[in-house]
Amino acid sequence: MCLMRKVLLAVSAAVVMVVGLGASAGASRMIAPEADVAYHGHVSLTGGRLGVSLEPESHGPASLVNATLKLSFSVPLAGAQVLPEGCLWGAENVVLCATGPMKAGGPGRTIALDLRTVGAPDEVIVKIGTHWNGGATDRNPDNNEHEVLVPATGDAYVF
Repeated sequence: MCLMRKVLLAVSAAVVMVVGLGASAGASRMIAPEADVAYHGHVSLTGGRLGVSLEPESHGPASLVNATLKLSFSVPLAGAQVLPEGCLWGAENVVLCATGPMKAGGPGRTIALDLRTVGAPDEVIVKIGTHWNGGATDRNPDNNEHEVLVPATGDAYVF
């Protein structure tokens, strides 16, 4: 019985090594680029109109072909609104937008939204973040995740 266990253990170890070597060889060919995606912009709210303007950027070291920005709103948005090119509805209060290409150290396309809320809320919380980062790794996600409280003053709240 002891010999049988040793044989099974040796075979198991050999299988793990072969599978592990195959996985690592495949992984070395598929290393994800590193790109620090960041979003900077402003949000305003007045009379049920919500304006969002932002610019995505890759701080590098890699460029990105595209990424997907996610904007979530704490209040319901009015139906039948047209979004700018490159944006689509993810849910009733979620908008997803393509950033476009971003060179390392350079911006993507400016994204501007003019949305209507249901009614005229006193404030809205807007969450901004990356939904998909083009397959890159981002070791500094703090600069692409924002939560902005936007009172209905008409002022631009910067993030």
